[in-house]
Amino acid sequence: MFAGVLLGAGMAAGALWWYWRPGPLPQATAIVIPHGGLAGAGAVLQREDALPDGPAALFGFRVAGRLTRSDGPVHAAEFEFPAHASVRELLLVLRTARPVQHQLTIPEGLTVAQIALLLASADALAGATPVVAEGSILPETYAYERGTTRAAIVTRMQAAMERRLQSAWTSRQPQPELPTPRDLLVLASLVERETARPAERPLVARVFLNRLHLGMRLQSDPTVIYGASGGLGTLARPLSRADLAQPNPYNSYLVTGLPPGPICSPGPAALDAAAHPAAGDMLYFVADGSGGHAFATDLPTHLQNVARLRALEGAHASKEPSR
Repeated sequence: MFAGVLLGAGMAAGALWWYWRPGPLPQATAIVIPHGGLAGAGAVLQREDALPDGPAALFGFRVAGRLTRSDGPVHAAEFEFPAHASVRELLLVLRTARPVQHQLTIPEGLTVAQIALLLASADALAGATPVVAEGSILPETYAYERGTTRAAIVTRMQAAMERRLQSAWTSRQPQPELPTPRDLLVLASLVERETARPAERPLVARVFLNRLHLGMRLQSDPTVIYGASGGLGTLARPLSRADLAQPNPYNSYLVTGLPPGPICSPGPAALDAAAHPAAGDMLYFVADGSGGHAFATDLPTHLQNVARLRALEGAHASKEPSR
């Protein structure tokens, strides 16, 4: 009898050692656990080298899971398992860990065509990308779990834009040139594509509002590029005089007023700039050669700024090595 007690104690000690000992997983790894309970989870963990090979290890894992079932059910999701996780740690992850969070960043100023490419390349997402209206997605970083549908994350992105646009509209400085939230969104999209400098965004918004007030054409190159590219937002060549003369609803060199819709997805800063433009009589701006813009209230000053830019461009070209 004493020998039996010793044997039982030895078996129990061996089981506990096996339950607590480090496992074979060489490094922290994200593993997708399917539905199927302990048997399905154990099979996947064994295939991914998180559980020792062989039917005995799989049987022991299932027994350990049943004996500790009061700790909670195992879940199906993508989990991060630590290196050399013991059976105890494997079960703890399956029961209590938060699923792996993937991230998708939508930069400011992208068109829906460009955003669709980002969605398509996010391999942790599932399903087809729905048709999305231009400017309806808020640029931001979105966290999601593997298997989330593209339609679901697009719905989140659109809801985020609706909330952010409504916030900008509610807090805005009322402008007669922007009678609706959609008009504010369109203006913000122009601001977004015209400058990346935070301090310049309210100035650009003011230039366009002043032009709208006076009935002047906006003459915004990004609107022409949007129309000429068929909504892609980029051209594989410099903008040409022929592009400026090409009739389309987005050519603000030919059409007076705001474009018929946004030309990109503006970020919060551009929305705020459209809602809170700078004060002033500025009607013109042009690149200053240093990454920013020179603003002017009259045409002669603007032409001087243009001439200064051309001189800088000429000086730079003359310094380039000949080929």
